[in-house]
Amino acid sequence: MVFSDLFFLFVFLPAFMLTYLLAAWIDKKCGMGNSECGTRNVNTFRNWALVLFSLIFYAWGEPVYVFLMLFCVLVNYIAGLGIARQEQHRKTALVIGLVCNILILCTFKYLGFFAEQLNNIGIPVSVPNIALPIGISFYTFQSISYLIDVYRRESPVQRRFGDLLLYVSMFPQLIAGPIVRYNTVSSEIHDRHVTANDFADGAFRFLCGLGKKVILANQLSEISDQFLVNGLHSLTMAGAWIGIIAFTLQIYFDFSGYSDMAIGLGRCLGFHFNENFRHPYCCNSITDFWRRWHISLGSFFRDYVYIPLGGNRQHQAVNILAVWFLTGMWHGASWNFILWGVYFGLIVMIEKYTLLRWKDHIPAFLLHIYSLLLVVAGWGIFYFDDFNQMIVFFNAFFGNYVEAFDFVDQTVLTDHLWLWIVALIFCLPIRQTLVDLTERYVSSENMRGLAFTTSRIVVSLVMLILSVALLVGATNNAFIYTRF
Repeated sequence: MVFSDLFFLFVFLPAFMLTYLLAAWIDKKCGMGNSECGTRNVNTFRNWALVLFSLIFYAWGEPVYVFLMLFCVLVNYIAGLGIARQEQHRKTALVIGLVCNILILCTFKYLGFFAEQLNNIGIPVSVPNIALPIGISFYTFQSISYLIDVYRRESPVQRRFGDLLLYVSMFPQLIAGPIVRYNTVSSEIHDRHVTANDFADGAFRFLCGLGKKVILANQLSEISDQFLVNGLHSLTMAGAWIGIIAFTLQIYFDFSGYSDMAIGLGRCLGFHFNENFRHPYCCNSITDFWRRWHISLGSFFRDYVYIPLGGNRQHQAVNILAVWFLTGMWHGASWNFILWGVYFGLIVMIEKYTLLRWKDHIPAFLLHIYSLLLVVAGWGIFYFDDFNQMIVFFNAFFGNYVEAFDFVDQTVLTDHLWLWIVALIFCLPIRQTLVDLTERYVSSENMRGLAFTTSRIVVSLVMLILSVALLVGATNNAFIYTRF
């Protein structure tokens, strides 16, 4: 099940919200001193309603892997208690917990890949055919961050299994992030309150994310598929650029749209997840790009890999390459992801010693063009897991042995002109720009509030109506990052 699905929007979500409201009423009744309820967490019934629907949500596509996730939560629950209770053996409990998490992730995500590599070098082993559980990379990394933060005493240990299960399985961010640190939501698991403004902000954010996914990402995916899948072997140079730029925009609106929907749903429930994107295509360097793109993953590797390895203090170049090798591996068990990670790692490392020291003396538009060209080329590496197809693409991308332009390229540009314009506009920080303009030209605070509320209602309705219309009969609707 995915968020951009009519069943989710009109069956699952309403059923969950009704159950959640009923649970909130029971929690409130218990909180008023009803002796029948006894002493409970103020969110007890709401939490169990969220856990129940999260398990249903995850089990909808692959019920067997619910048991894997429950096992992971149990392992981390026991390891966390061991870290908190065993002063002399805290590190042992941490290592056992980390090893279990990494083994589970490697078994389901990388075992087949490693077996194939052994066969390629002449060591015959059977290649297991193991399906990848959706979201395993996200909830495994959340579990790892929980154990490390408890070990560092930066987060309290969770002594209730059900509450730790809630943290790991919470359906808004379960299958494609953002990676939520335990200390971000630990207090809200036990005590959270939702105001009317919280719910309105969350609903607006959710519908904006829905629009990003359905109105923009899904339409852009048809263009990228037209050139990079169906028309790969007849690509012109312009076709290669059109196809990969379409994918560049598609992956941004797809993933940031999911993050917006997750953050919005969390806000409706009283959780405040951190931002995961900050207009990455407005970057002025590759280093800046990765400070804006998938922020939760970048902060994970920074805090749990880069800094422990020595960070900027020692072996900085090696630490950067190690982080980016792991970043590539995290995205998938394929050589193109490793190459993609090393590609960006090398650029970031070179920028540390060159561009970042000189950028104040370089025109901003040149920095922007430089960054976008490297990002677009990087997405070309990311897109193709078949190296023969990648070579075909980059030959066309650089204009080797192909035509420069044909009628198909022109047709795609003109027939989808609205899509290109809207996509480029929504890569910019237009919300803040509109807020600034409103504050500048509307002097009355009441009028500003009315304009803000009216615009949000209109935008929300437009997003919902257009998204539902496009989802009827849609065949290409999966989120890209659910496969990671």
